[in-house]
Amino acid sequence: MVTMGQLTATLNPLGWTLPIIPEMDDLTVGGLVMGTGVESSSHRFGLFQHICLELELVLSDGSVVTCSREENADLFHAVFWSYGTLGFLTAVQVRIVPARPYVRLQYRPVHDRSQLSRLLTEVSGGPHQFVETLVFDRDRAVVMTGDLVGHAEPTAEPHKVNTIGLWHKPWFFKHVQTFLERGEDYEYIPLRDYYHRHTRAIFWEIQDIIPFGNNPVFRWLCGWMVPPKVSLLKLTQGQTIKELYEKNHFIQDMLVPLDQLDSSLDVFHREVEIYPLWLCPFVLPADPGFLQPASGKEQMYIDIGAYGVPRTVNFDAVKTGRRIEKFVISVGGFQMMYADSFMTREEYRTMFDHSLYDKVRRRFDCLIAFPEVYDKVNRSARD
Repeated sequence: MVTMGQLTATLNPLGWTLPIIPEMDDLTVGGLVMGTGVESSSHRFGLFQHICLELELVLSDGSVVTCSREENADLFHAVFWSYGTLGFLTAVQVRIVPARPYVRLQYRPVHDRSQLSRLLTEVSGGPHQFVETLVFDRDRAVVMTGDLVGHAEPTAEPHKVNTIGLWHKPWFFKHVQTFLERGEDYEYIPLRDYYHRHTRAIFWEIQDIIPFGNNPVFRWLCGWMVPPKVSLLKLTQGQTIKELYEKNHFIQDMLVPLDQLDSSLDVFHREVEIYPLWLCPFVLPADPGFLQPASGKEQMYIDIGAYGVPRTVNFDAVKTGRRIEKFVISVGGFQMMYADSFMTREEYRTMFDHSLYDKVRRRFDCLIAFPEVYDKVNRSARD
């Protein structure tokens, strides 16, 4: 139950941070271990699982074990993406690294798809500590690269220091969009504000919840109330609203090889036409476990996050989701399991390598004590 917001509030003033801090304040360490987490530093450090050093679990027989790459290595590698189907996670030892007060964030607008692919491939393998992109339509995007710095330039104008987390500031994605017209530029953002830059607008989902929320008057008077707790929204959701979201809303993160970015963006445009899209590159080591790189060795992937109301006229939550899932499988990609999945059990086992997981479940008597992960994450299996 330790959240990213609590971690940054505690560690940053002490001069430390985690190599990977997924953006939303309420994301928990346990959820990121049993599920997954990606961030703009993932092109260097991988997914959240790759900064975990040791795990403590309560197994089906009630015993407590620790596991790491050196001790109980099979269990350690099998836990990630297992969604609590191997045991109860009770403690995590995670890597920390020195922090600095500011992120110098460079905004690079692009107006051509091929330019976007070239630039993103270039910066993903470059020296920057943070890389992410927001795509605003088929051809226009803003590529952002950031680096930790000790202070803003003494000669920098005051507006170059931007405390984006203040309640009255524009939503971050709206701020980023202005650089399509302003052109390339940079600014300094306090570290914790940068880490949680997408929290206030829940990326851009808040515009569907509070359409007038980015109005300057609303921000000044009521911005301190944003964002509403997602858990509270779910708790107070009536059946009609829930069904409306299920039929007319699309929330997915698909992880595909970086060299498949162009074809993947074409699929997302054709199937849902949701913008902005979030692009976050990450390196995927060839570790044992559920995620095996398509190349069989360490490979650069990219997370394509689509959140919102599809603009395509033929959108059908199940049929559209199935088509996208099949495409992701065909290019050796993966689907984050926090959202609805419609894959068959066979397709799920094609997407995720179950060999180690099955072995560990048998060894630690999980077959009766815990459901299989597919039965927890797949929509039809849950229903």
